Amino acid sequence: QVQLVESGGGSVQAGGSLRLSCVVSGNIDRTRCLAWFRQASGKSREGVAAIDIDGPEGNTFYADSVKGRFTISHDNFRNTVYLQMNSLKPEDTAMYYCASDRYVCGLTPYRPYNNWGQGTQVTVSS
Repeated sequence: QVQLVESGGGSVQAGGSLRLSCVVSGNIDRTRCLAWFRQASGKSREGVAAIDIDGPEGNTFYADSVKGRFTISHDNFRNTVYLQMNSLKPEDTAMYYCASDRYVCGLTPYRPYNNWGQGTQVTVSS
């Protein structure tokens, strides 16, 4: 029903920046929330940032580990959600996934998001 395609990952040195993009297609009207999750090797998946694109206030959510460094935004015309990542650290190295849902939002929903992209790798070297 909804398709997500991520891009923008790559390798960068600590302190550098990357901008991830996620193009949303399909039944966009059924999308309330867009989010970025990441999963490092040997670790569980964690929520990074989320944005409520259907609410009156457009609330955003960030993991404590990325506050002040990462910014999530949404472009309605391009149907794209972005994750601007600044001051990258080696600890940010992970596969980053874009996700969407019609009902749940935030970083720790009671159930998984309904729609997921294939992921884009981010590697930060020291």
